Amino acid sequence: MPTIMAIYKIFRAAEWHALLHDGETPGAPIDIKDGYVHFSTAAQCLETANKHFAGETGLCVLAVDETRMGDDLKWEPSRGGQLFPHLYRNLRLSDLIWARPMGTSEDGHALPEGVE
Repeated sequence: MPTIMAIYKIFRAAEWHALLHDGETPGAPIDIKDGYVHFSTAAQCLETANKHFAGETGLCVLAVDETRMGDDLKWEPSRGGQLFPHLYRNLRLSDLIWARPMGTSEDGHALPEGVE
């Protein structure tokens, strides 16, 4: 069985519910503004949560199979020169592997089991 390379998207509850309802989404307001859907790798996900969602609750982490996105997914430099995955089309419900609530810790957010 081939290995799936998961990348991760953090959504607020309303953004997650919109994806469930509509079957696809252009993303969060920052995604719409930038013209692509921002993702993180497992190693980047917690820093993304604490940097961009500090103090927010009710977040959901979506695991997405990058192979389902084909050429619409680009790896581009961002924070500190790290390569981040950016999706240049709507995120589709069919792209998802799973969705789980993000927890909290004393230091901020806590990743759900399965982010690896």
